[in-house]
This record gives sequence, structure tokens and C-alpha cells, in this order.
Amino acid sequence: MKAAASKAGYDHVKNFGAAWTDNTEASGGHNHCDTRDDILKRDLAAVKFTSGSKCTVASGTLADPYTGKTIAFHRGPKSSAVQINHLVALSDAWQTGAQHLPQAQREALANDPLNLVAADGPANMGKGDKDAASWLPANKAFNCTYVARQIAVKQKYHLWVTAAESSAMKTLAACPAQQLPTESSPGVALKP
Repeated sequence: MKAAASKAGYDHVKNFGAAWTDNTEASGGHNHCDTRDDILKRDLAAVKFTSGSKCTVASGTLADPYTGKTIAFHRGPKSSAVQINHLVALSDAWQTGAQHLPQAQREALANDPLNLVAADGPANMGKGDKDAASWLPANKAFNCTYVARQIAVKQKYHLWVTAAESSAMKTLAACPAQQLPTESSPGVALKP
């Protein structure tokens, strides 16, 4: 455990690459689908693709893990109702060790399905750059999974946990059967 480092030098695009690239070493990279569509395809039910595509998600239904609501997704002006969220926010990652990672590893972190979840847009905006000490999902049933995924991401990328985060992450004590997920775990692994 260490205190968070300074946010100095943090620039989302410069430090973590272009959003939702397929040109990444993260799981799903180089599959000819961008990361956003990979996550939508994984997390939505009743997925329909745009005509002629096996990648571009046109619509589907999200059982939102953050709020517990069911949200209809339709690509277009109102598609922000469902957003892709970094469980470990990139600015938090930057302040807890990512600034020491090589660029390719930071870009993998930004596009890693282990660190990404489709979520309610307003809940995602409310979470923003907050860590587990400052924000947990309103849907308490998802808290164990949420914290386990954050811990797994921090371990995978050798990021540290602050004392306040560690305290909040004790949520896992209430769910002793919760395992730390891997990229092949249900809910993390991408759909073919």
C-alpha cells in the first residue's frame, strides 16, 4: 500500500492511446472489432448487429451491474444511455503505478476486458475517476464482483492500492466464495 502519486502528466489519449482501439495486446485485440463493440457484444443480451457487420452492435439489452436496471441500447444519438466503464479508472491507474508501465501495457490496460464493463451512462459519469474508497455501485449485489475485478486488474498490471482503497476493498470479506477473475472467467471473457 502506498499513497496515490500525483496526477501530473496524466493525459488520457497520450498515456493510454486512442479509445477503444482494436490495435492492442489486450484480450480481443486484433480481432477486427473495436473494444467498445467487443464489450457491448459480451455484456448485452439480445444483441443485433448493424447490417452486414459481425462487430458493430446496433442494439441489445443491458442488465446494468451498477444500478440493477434494465436498459435498452440502440446505437445512435441516445446510445450514451449505455457506456463502457473502466473499473479501475485510468487516472486512478496512472496515480497508482501505470505511469511506470510501457506505453503498450498502458494501452492494453485501457482496452482489457477484465477492466471494462458496460454500464448505465449516468452511473458511469457519477463514478468518474473515483476509486473503490470513493465509489461503489448502488447495486450492492455487484459490489463483490466489482471489487474483485478491481483487485484482479491492479494485480495484473502491478498497480498499488491506497490505504483507503484497501479499507473499502474489505467488502470481499462479506463474500468469501468470490474468486478473483481472469480473462477467461464468465462475465470477463469475450464472446466469439
